[in-house]
Amino acid sequence: MLSDRQPAAGSQSPLRVIGLMSGTSHDAVDAAACELRLAGDTLVLTPLGHLSVPYPTALRADLMAALPPASTTLETVCRLDTGVGQALADVAARAVAELCGGRADLVVSHGQTVFHWAASDGGVRGTLQIGEPAWIAEATGLPIVSGLRTRDVAAGGQGAPLVGLFDALWLAGRPGTTVALNLGGIANVTVLPSASPRAWSLVEPVSSLVELVETPLAFDTGPACALLDAATRHVTAGRLAFDADGALAARGRVLPDLLARLLDEPYYARPAPKSTGKELFNLDYLLARLVPTPPTPEDLLATLVALTAGTVADAVRHTATEVVASGGGTHNPVLMAALREELPGVAVRTSDELGVPSQAKEALAFAVLGWHTWHGLPSVLAGATGARHPSVLGSVTPGPDGWYPPGRGAWVGQPTRLEISRPV
Repeated sequence: MLSDRQPAAGSQSPLRVIGLMSGTSHDAVDAAACELRLAGDTLVLTPLGHLSVPYPTALRADLMAALPPASTTLETVCRLDTGVGQALADVAARAVAELCGGRADLVVSHGQTVFHWAASDGGVRGTLQIGEPAWIAEATGLPIVSGLRTRDVAAGGQGAPLVGLFDALWLAGRPGTTVALNLGGIANVTVLPSASPRAWSLVEPVSSLVELVETPLAFDTGPACALLDAATRHVTAGRLAFDADGALAARGRVLPDLLARLLDEPYYARPAPKSTGKELFNLDYLLARLVPTPPTPEDLLATLVALTAGTVADAVRHTATEVVASGGGTHNPVLMAALREELPGVAVRTSDELGVPSQAKEALAFAVLGWHTWHGLPSVLAGATGARHPSVLGSVTPGPDGWYPPGRGAWVGQPTRLEISRPV
């Protein structure tokens, strides 16, 4: 909710938090700074700015070369863990200086996902994010919350997507059924209940994951930009990293036979909650489906746009009255137009319209998750990821002064809503 209201007098002092995010596109580190203050049962978020810093060219090349389906060595993983950690540290230090005026309290680092171990039965056995947080603590002098996905996996959850809590607090109470959509490398959605903000619980388990009127549900729908970007690099021999403004796709036509082969992927039929990644949706996966006659680059990109729009729409068309989209895919007008065409009668807008910059949304979401961890509060919704119970997520790397969180129940309660407040 976007509000001009300032936090009430006597409310909790603000915590200045920096969220760091590098998603499945593996191209840059996004940093978003904000002040978070609890006023009653409302968490008030005041954005302080965001920046996006590309990975160093050599580091990104080494990272891409090591990702599945390629093989790698433990030495390479160690080198990448250090290199990504140092890149995150550099961006965090910049964010403290440029976005926070030199003063921040906490950094929340998502790290870089390099493997998401989704088993054939749909369960997740493990997930690996690299980018050692000690480098960030050393560079900033601040405590770091990191490793947020693993605890949810240990509790039987998918570990992804984790933005459900942010979406539920931020968008609850909107009329109809709102779906928050992120178009990164992988597309994920949070489906919110068509009920009042207090008609569902943040912490109580639910009896049925399909009872969307009772609980939010978060899951990956399939590829968003992962196959689009991989195809663009392939057909341009690396000259283009992505299809800017959907220019190639706009000149192509959707190939029904190819689209049918792409849609014949068992993942799409699996029930939610579910998660996936580039372990499945990668260039080799795509090339295997381009036989016997490879399409033109334009037709390939047009068909992949149709795949992304169609699989997102299929996941939400029977529930959504509104879709609020964020992520890099929102900058592709061809993709957004295809999504609107697939969802007639559904309002499709970007998170920018509601006060959350689409490029910074995930980094802000992880800042909010880290705020919860810092205060010993669960930061995953009951039932949303399939976990047996909600968990306090992540680990804390102390700053040089050994500063640790105060512990659960020390002085805050669980927020039930999130307001986006304009900076003074």
